[in-house]
Amino acid sequence: MKAKRLSVLKTYKLFIGGAFPRSESGRVRPVLAADGKTLLGNSAHASRKDFRDAVVKARAAQPKWAAASAYLRGQILYRAAEVLECRRAELEAELRRATGANATDEVTAAIDLLVHYAGWTDKYGPLFSAVNPVASPHFNFTFPEPTGVVGVICPDTPPLLALVGLVAPAILSGNTVVVLASERHPLPAVTFAEILATSDLPGGVVNILTSLRAELAPQFAEHMDVNAAIDGSGDAATVKTLQAGSALNLKRFADHSLTAKAWKTAPGNPYWILDTVEMKTAWHPMGV
Repeated sequence: MKAKRLSVLKTYKLFIGGAFPRSESGRVRPVLAADGKTLLGNSAHASRKDFRDAVVKARAAQPKWAAASAYLRGQILYRAAEVLECRRAELEAELRRATGANATDEVTAAIDLLVHYAGWTDKYGPLFSAVNPVASPHFNFTFPEPTGVVGVICPDTPPLLALVGLVAPAILSGNTVVVLASERHPLPAVTFAEILATSDLPGGVVNILTSLRAELAPQFAEHMDVNAAIDGSGDAATVKTLQAGSALNLKRFADHSLTAKAWKTAPGNPYWILDTVEMKTAWHPMGV
């Protein structure tokens, strides 16, 4: 009698600095399908040390990413959309396994959202800049600059579209991000990380962790080298934690949470870009 073959389940790793390390603790979490019974695989259970490592990589990558031209950043985001389009069947299968729903619309919306924000890289600056009237013989300009390292916490659903919709407006201006993926459906985020790794995005610009919000939200809030925290989870306890930590160390906080329906019908708010930039003002003498 032929023995029944056991499937080799994948262990989905973290995405830090362009590489895919295991959690330094060695911990993994079993991830179940929408039926609550079928084991899909194991995701790395990121620790506080993994979070600190991700912040170090994000900080190291930020100056070069910010120095890249707006045109180049737009081309890289567009390239990520191209790669996602080529591998959409893989993401659709991953999302169907995770959520049990038809994932075609979500993947299509994620691709379109990347293209949408790719177009904003060279437009948000002129749109949100200003030439200010002053009572002296000077030119006075106000213009946006990236704030630095941004922490992003994703909602449980939609796991892919929300991740793209939260990350893209943060990185297009030159920020780098440390992302906590969907707690309930973390696997599509890691598969998307594999797509980012094969696009032109420099390592460290996007770092994706899989863990429990209750464990890592305090780290997002309290780490002194994280310049802004974006919550997309809509979880009241997470919001309270991020606001308390942001008040302590004066990092910026923004609530970008949407309902699952709103994510599918009205994503792509360009004003979210402003939540992760600093408005700088420069003076220049006239005639010089």
